Amino acid sequence: MTALTLSTAAAPGLRADAIVIGVAKGAKGPVVAPGAEAVDQAYDGRLAGVLETLGASGAEGEVTKLPAPSGFKAPLVVAVGLGAEPRKDAGYDAEALRKAAGAAARALAGVKKAAFALPVADAADAGVIGEGALLGAYSFDAYKDDAAAKNGSRAKNGKAPLAEAVLLGGKPRDKAYKAAVERAAAVAEELNRARDLVNTPPNDLNPEAFAAIAQAAAKEHGIKVQVLDEKALAKGGYGGILGVGSGSASAPRLVKLSYTHSKAKKHLAFVGKGITYDSGGISLKPAGHNETMKCDMSGAAAVFAAVVAAARLGLEVDVTGWLALAENMPSGSAVRPGDVLRMYSGKTVEVLNTDAEGRLVLADALWAASQEKPDAIVDVATLTGAMVLALGNRTFGIMANDDAFRTAVYEVAQEVGEDAWPMPLPEHLRKGMDSPTADIANMGERMGGGLVAGLFLREFVGEGITWAHLDIAGPAFNEGGPFGYTPKGGTGSGVRTLVRLAELAAAGDLG
Repeated sequence: MTALTLSTAAAPGLRADAIVIGVAKGAKGPVVAPGAEAVDQAYDGRLAGVLETLGASGAEGEVTKLPAPSGFKAPLVVAVGLGAEPRKDAGYDAEALRKAAGAAARALAGVKKAAFALPVADAADAGVIGEGALLGAYSFDAYKDDAAAKNGSRAKNGKAPLAEAVLLGGKPRDKAYKAAVERAAAVAEELNRARDLVNTPPNDLNPEAFAAIAQAAAKEHGIKVQVLDEKALAKGGYGGILGVGSGSASAPRLVKLSYTHSKAKKHLAFVGKGITYDSGGISLKPAGHNETMKCDMSGAAAVFAAVVAAARLGLEVDVTGWLALAENMPSGSAVRPGDVLRMYSGKTVEVLNTDAEGRLVLADALWAASQEKPDAIVDVATLTGAMVLALGNRTFGIMANDDAFRTAVYEVAQEVGEDAWPMPLPEHLRKGMDSPTADIANMGERMGGGLVAGLFLREFVGEGITWAHLDIAGPAFNEGGPFGYTPKGGTGSGVRTLVRLAELAAAGDLG
């Protein structure tokens, strides 16, 4: 993990391998952002012109490298685009700073130490820059073989991630700045842990293995953990989780992670879909739709990361995480279309499509979470392709049984830089799930399928409990090129929203 430190040193005299500065897109060309005054002065105030000559415009994510001026101890200056220059009475947007730091950190793979001289108006800015740098420096190389990596000289992909990010303009002894950097490190490290889980191939991350990882982390961070194996699930009547996992040689698990604080006044429950591989079951996915299905446990990874982050931050709130883990495979013992499952809640579900399995495992976990009567439940799941069709690859949908809570979750997502959009739960779509055989079917109308899935989940939330559902099917796994602080592969979508919800609940500012 990249080290993160604060420094009041001036850029010219700092021993580093690179100095990162910001450049904005002005009306007449690139504009050097605050924080880089000493660097600009060393170029005789002509840095903007030099950058423009090199083709830089200040556009978001743009990275331009140039030799450092004479007298600098660092040999390299890296100018990163911040997007449009803000009004004179406004500072730089937090997400712009986060993305810029991430793009720069990724461009500096192979570098040992970089100083970030980006705009820092307060401790919050230092925090988002640190977070962006740590997320942008992420690399997943566990399965790559390289002779040089074996002696530690470089990473297995040829270049080690940035080893140290120094934030200039910060105040190392200031409590607010120290807290901001510590928070950034905790959140980014746990988010990157979620990314690692998503990127791990399913032959190494089955439900049992995921549960073992959760148990180890819980022990390390003082979190109480309970794991229900297939025998305990059968005894408890968890028909949804058992049904989905019945076709696999890897048995399902339900993991409960309980972080508590003696001063807590609120209790949040987070529920994550953890399908460690989704073949579609008997309703087998067509060719071309299987290759990335290791990511179908992204919701559980996000919940796991958020609970551990809450523990590391010592938040004054109780947070319970529920990881509904199963592998959805076709076999002679697999659930068939037409089968009826009796869920943990006692309701029966007619399975019309075994590839609509995420809602089945979530239903059991939602009802289990409801029994503790938390102040709110938030579930996170790569649930429907319909949500991707509706919102694209970078935005997750938010549904809820309470409009005010849905708005609150949306605003939190916007605050932390996660693209999201509030979605409705139209009552007329519920009728499509009526079954002549069971209490409800796991499929309804094809159009609006993401909303139908949300309506199904709502059936398994305890009466009077505030609930929101995040469908992260689009942004959970990035199949394209990296951008900002987002890598190719697992992204850790949802983690920052959950952590911020927990922080607000701890402060008494959530509902």
